[in-house]
Amino acid sequence: MAKSMRYIGLDVHAETIAVAVAEPDGEVRSLGAISNEPGAIRRLVRKLGGVEGLRICYEAGPCGYVLYWQLTALGAACEVIAPTLVPERAGDRVKTDRRDAMKLARSYRSGDLTPVWVPDAAHEALRDVVRAREAAKKDQLRARHRLGKFLLRRGRRRPEGMSAWGTRHLAWIKTQHFEHGAQEATLLDYLTEVEHVGARIERLERSIETAAEHAPEKMRRVIAGLQALRGVAKIASITVVSEVGDLTRFRRPRQLMGYSGAVSREYSSGDRTHRGAITKTGNAHLRRVAVESAWSYTKRPSMYRTLQQRQQGLSEEVKAIAWKAQHRLCSRYWRLVSRGKPKQQAVTAVARELLGFMWAIAVQCEKESLATTQR
Repeated sequence: MAKSMRYIGLDVHAETIAVAVAEPDGEVRSLGAISNEPGAIRRLVRKLGGVEGLRICYEAGPCGYVLYWQLTALGAACEVIAPTLVPERAGDRVKTDRRDAMKLARSYRSGDLTPVWVPDAAHEALRDVVRAREAAKKDQLRARHRLGKFLLRRGRRRPEGMSAWGTRHLAWIKTQHFEHGAQEATLLDYLTEVEHVGARIERLERSIETAAEHAPEKMRRVIAGLQALRGVAKIASITVVSEVGDLTRFRRPRQLMGYSGAVSREYSSGDRTHRGAITKTGNAHLRRVAVESAWSYTKRPSMYRTLQQRQQGLSEEVKAIAWKAQHRLCSRYWRLVSRGKPKQQAVTAVARELLGFMWAIAVQCEKESLATTQR
C-alpha cells in the first residue's frame, strides 16, 4: 500500500489552493490551482481517483481547519502541518504558491513534516472565546494606559492608598474636571473606553464559564483538577485545556514543556555545550498562562481559603500532586534566586516545571475518569 501511496501538498489561501502531488515513482509535479470552496475540493478528490491511496497535507494558517474538516468528511487522510518546522533549503530564494505546494508534497512523502494537533468542535469553540477574552485584556491595558498617562500629563495623581483601577479609583477619576472643553471630551472618551472594555471582559468571562460547563465530562474533570494548583484559577485552567486539548497526548511532561516553548535553546557540538534563553517556538498562550501562574510560587507553601475552595470535591491524589508542586516549585525558585538568577528567569524555570505538574494532574484525572466509566 505504501508503494502506491500518493502524497498531496496544498498551499492554501483565502481564494485559491495550489495543488501538487508526489507520485509513487518519485515524480513531484504541480496540478495547478483550484478555488477554495467545497465543490472544487470534491472535484479535486475525484480527479485524483478518490480518497484511497491519498495522503493530503497543508500548512496551518489563517484559514484555520475548515479545509481539514472538509477533506476528512470526504474520507481523506489529511494532516495540518506546523509551518515553522517545514524544512528550508539554504540557497532557495524563489517562493511561489506552486513551489510551496511541491515542497510540501515532497517533504510529506519523505516524512520530514510535523503535524499539529487539530482541535475538535468543542475545543475550538472554547479556544475562540478564551482568545477573545485575551484580546480584550490587551485592549483594556492599552485603554488604561491612555487614560492614566493623560491624567499624569495634567498633574493628576491618584491619592495614596488607593488601588489602581479599582472601584474607588474609577470614582475618583469621574470627579476630575478640566478648564478646557477639549480636555473634558478627552477624559470622557478615555473613561468610556475603559468602562466599555471592562464590561466586555465580564461578558466574555461569563461566556467562558458557560462554555466550560457544557464541555465534555473528561474536559471538565481536567479543568477542575488543574485548579488544585496554586496560581491556576478557573480562567487559567480553561485556557490551558483549550490551548493544549488532551494533555495526556504527550507521553512525557517534557514534551508538554517543549510544546509551550519554555525550554532552553541549545547550540552544542563535540565537547562544547551551550544553552541560551528559552526557544519561544511553541504555544505563546500556554506559555503566558504558565509564567503568570508561576509567580504564585515565589511565596511559601500555604493552603489559603480560595485554594481550599477550588480543591473541594477533588481526589486526594490530585491534592497531593498540587501540594507537592507548592513545595518543589517554591524551593526551586528560591534556590535559583540565591544562586544569582534574575527573578524573571527563575520564574520561567518554575513555569516550565509547573507544566509538568499540570501534565501529572491530567494523567491522574484520566485514570479517575476511566475508573468511573468501568464501574
